[in-house]
Amino acid sequence: MLNALTRSHKIEHMAKTEYDLLIIGGGITGAGIALDASMRGLNVALVEMQDFSEGTSSRSTKLIHGGLRYLKQLQVGVVKETGRERAIVYENGPHVTTPEWMLLPFHKGGTFGEFTTSLGLKVYDSLAVVDKNERRHMLSKKEVLNKVPHIKKTGLKGGGYYVEYKTDDSRLTIEVMKKAATYGADLVNYLKADGFIYQDGQVCGVTATDTLSKENYTIHAKTVVNAAGPWVDDIRNINGESTQDKKHLIHTKGVHIVFKQEDFPLTQAVYFDTENDGRMIFAIPRQGKTYVGTTDTFYTEDKVTPIANKEDKDYLVNAINYMFPSLQISSDMIESSWAGIRPLIQAAKSKNASAISRKDEIWHSDSGLITIAGGKLTGYRHMAEEIIDVVSDVLKRKYKMTIKKVSTKDETISGGDVGGSVGYTNYAEQVSRKAPSYGLTIEEGHMLALKYGSNAEDVYQYAGISNDNHKKYDLPKSLYAEVIYSVLHEMVVKPTDFLVRRSGKLYFAIEEVEKYRRGIERLLADTLTWTDEEYTQYIEEVDQAIKDTQK
Repeated sequence: MLNALTRSHKIEHMAKTEYDLLIIGGGITGAGIALDASMRGLNVALVEMQDFSEGTSSRSTKLIHGGLRYLKQLQVGVVKETGRERAIVYENGPHVTTPEWMLLPFHKGGTFGEFTTSLGLKVYDSLAVVDKNERRHMLSKKEVLNKVPHIKKTGLKGGGYYVEYKTDDSRLTIEVMKKAATYGADLVNYLKADGFIYQDGQVCGVTATDTLSKENYTIHAKTVVNAAGPWVDDIRNINGESTQDKKHLIHTKGVHIVFKQEDFPLTQAVYFDTENDGRMIFAIPRQGKTYVGTTDTFYTEDKVTPIANKEDKDYLVNAINYMFPSLQISSDMIESSWAGIRPLIQAAKSKNASAISRKDEIWHSDSGLITIAGGKLTGYRHMAEEIIDVVSDVLKRKYKMTIKKVSTKDETISGGDVGGSVGYTNYAEQVSRKAPSYGLTIEEGHMLALKYGSNAEDVYQYAGISNDNHKKYDLPKSLYAEVIYSVLHEMVVKPTDFLVRRSGKLYFAIEEVEKYRRGIERLLADTLTWTDEEYTQYIEEVDQAIKDTQK
């Protein structure tokens, strides 16, 4: 259990334990590695210098991509792998992954034509072994306009209709973390690995600082994996590795902007090309909003808090107005935004953009540090399997350990025990009928069941035992229960942890943030016994987070 109330005790326990594996990085890659390793019987620890998923893993396009665009680059193997991994992610966590029919319009002179769209989608269906109910359809011009009335009519010839998978990237990450914890993994946020310890020249652990208490710790491990995302090279440099003469990371920034539905009335997700550079952009309806992204520009600034600047927003607004000219979208209509950093791999000393890879790679240092870099959200499970195979070989060779060979392919993540993708809807309907016995409405219960899956009844319980305590904080009972659950099961220690990552409200329900943030802040302060200094700091962090989404 990821309990914030016992977080400091967990760290003290970690400092007294020698682990088989220590993971640096609490994004989706680190979470996947922790789950795979703990399922194989390894004693696992994970440290994250920020909150879980605070980096790239909460700032994506929030899609489990099937790899369609790689067909254009003739990367058949990538399409095959990502398409199949996409189905596994969905089946193991249907409460955080949802099929989303995507419209790919084609216009005269555009990136895609009718023949290439039809052929490409057909090949994709075959390679990705797409379920027959989700295989592509071709739409006429009239059918496209029926689905998206505001789309550019000039030159419109028709469209392809296929399925992508929408996800909550940050909740996917935390659910994988929680599942790893059930197998015994020790996972802690706000614990920064800032140095290595060595024995006979080999890495045997890290020094770490609790960024909340400022206490220093040493954590020992037989093997250490660097899965720090955009900070991978920083960790390699701490280990004394020169990244100048080797493959290294290069960062690009992806920006997304969010609109109210009344400003951008979209009920059908669209994947469309831009006017000048031929890039493809997503416009996706979500929770009563429409969000659009993404950009892809080289980035060398602050990795902790990237923001969408005016140039980023103007690029996306221009793309929208090119494809949806009648809407006359302006930057003033943007309600919120987020920016994420892609850690891509560049060959040593190469300045050629074609040498930048989006695939994952595993690197070994002379000191024994194992690094995994690159990759996509969709492939997190397969990436984890690959690197734990490597870790297992090291443990077998150096320590004569016997490692179980198991697979996460059929392992549901936390909250995923809902009868698979087929049973998920029925599960949500059935469990929501219990909500009134906990003081919740059926509608509130249904919302919580859809979000938390098979963990919903745990959330209900915190509503049930609240009595009228939620009124003290001017919070709806359901929201009160979510906050308490997030503290006791998802290691929320700051209001931004909940408002940005566990709930996503900062991006898709900014009005709720403004309405309820003070109550949430007071509830967390009382539950976690913040000091006055912490209270001031954490409130300022919420203020800054709101400003960053609205700059």
